[in-house]
Amino acid sequence: MMRNTNEIWEHVDNHKEAFIELSDRVFDIPETLYNEYESVAEHKAMLDQQGFRVTEDAADIPTAVIGEAGDDGPVIAILGEFDALPYLSQAPGVAEPRPLVDGGNGHGCGHNLLGSAALLAATAVKDWLEQSGVKARVRYYGCPAEEGGAAKAFMVRDGLFDDVDLAISWHPATFTCVNKANSLANTRVDFTFHGKASHAAAAPELGRSALDAVELMNVGVNYMREHMPDDARVHYAYLDAGGVAPNVVQHRATVRQLVRARDLPGLRSLLERVKKIAEGAALMTETTVESKVFTGVSNLLGNRPLEEAMQAELDHLGPVEFDENDQAFAREIQKTLTDDDIAVSFRRCGMPAPERAQALCDFVAPLDTIGEGGEGSTDVGDTSWAVPTVQARVATCAVGTPFHTWQTVAQGKSPAAHKGMVYAAKAMAATAKQAIENKALREAAWDVHKAQLAKTPYISPLPEDVKPPIVPRKA
Repeated sequence: MMRNTNEIWEHVDNHKEAFIELSDRVFDIPETLYNEYESVAEHKAMLDQQGFRVTEDAADIPTAVIGEAGDDGPVIAILGEFDALPYLSQAPGVAEPRPLVDGGNGHGCGHNLLGSAALLAATAVKDWLEQSGVKARVRYYGCPAEEGGAAKAFMVRDGLFDDVDLAISWHPATFTCVNKANSLANTRVDFTFHGKASHAAAAPELGRSALDAVELMNVGVNYMREHMPDDARVHYAYLDAGGVAPNVVQHRATVRQLVRARDLPGLRSLLERVKKIAEGAALMTETTVESKVFTGVSNLLGNRPLEEAMQAELDHLGPVEFDENDQAFAREIQKTLTDDDIAVSFRRCGMPAPERAQALCDFVAPLDTIGEGGEGSTDVGDTSWAVPTVQARVATCAVGTPFHTWQTVAQGKSPAAHKGMVYAAKAMAATAKQAIENKALREAAWDVHKAQLAKTPYISPLPEDVKPPIVPRKA
């Protein structure tokens, strides 16, 4: 007799070819940061085709979409993404740097796979609800601009998760495991200095350089790095260096500071120190400074009951089944990597670094391994403060592949990536089914969540007056 979980796997398999094609189409239209108009159109078309009730312009974001199916009962959110990264254009299936478009974009974090698998999982749950008659709702959130745009944080702030019971997501990776809830809260703040222009040779004493202020601010932040927590980070980028004329004292300059910390209270504290440095730089240069939050995201909150539930589904699935052709291409990619790349890749999931001969992950990591290595940030963090949230990481590319690189893009349409994508859909759909059927699991997840919020209440990192930095659609 077929195991209970396997029913929903079959619903995934029934649709997998169509969603593999969806992931490939999104790969071919790599759009970044609130400019994902064609990608969201592809996801909306699939939602329409599969019979979801569709809400466009979610949170007044034209590149966000929500699809819902089912009636009454618990609401299960499945989170998808489809944004790309700048300057990572790369031909698929080629184990050497080969941009399709010089200076173009590419899916260097695998979000073409992420969103397609999430929508495939939601479709499988929808089919199961219709077939079984179970009362519940599955809701697909098509979320743009994860890479720095904080769309989910805006969606949370606008109340789009207020009636959700729990949220499920995944991310492409070099290994398979339940995602450890380790991420850094961050905020991106633009500091604009205003000075006084003058002739840099004839009357330099009359000028007050905004560019000098920016540079002094960066020096001050650099000295602060010795005196902040080890896991905190501050990065910067010049948005406006005052123009290209060195014979003019620059009267205006803007720097974006990306401040990261372990949690939201730590982020607020560190940001206040950065602001004081900006004020000091303005004082030293007799300029003025104004600051404006661009975006911000929270750190991830873990949820042990949901993590145990997802681990059970991963263990039942076993590892992703790759074939020798998958292994061969992965070995070609590994020739472009270093031993350190491979070691770092597996330290993050808490497993010993494998021999270089292991090209693709052939195991499911246990739940309680302790990951090491650098941590990034994600707007899924804000979802995890709004509702109990769980994520998987699923192997889609060669062991050691650094993300945000051409190597990730090169593997984004490979058969191995497609296999990992379908596997992720099965894991998410089965976890959703388990949560729908098990009221005690949902209650346990909420007990943990409420205890976390009682200790540290959620304060959005986005001020109320900050709006999504939407890019107008080109005519």
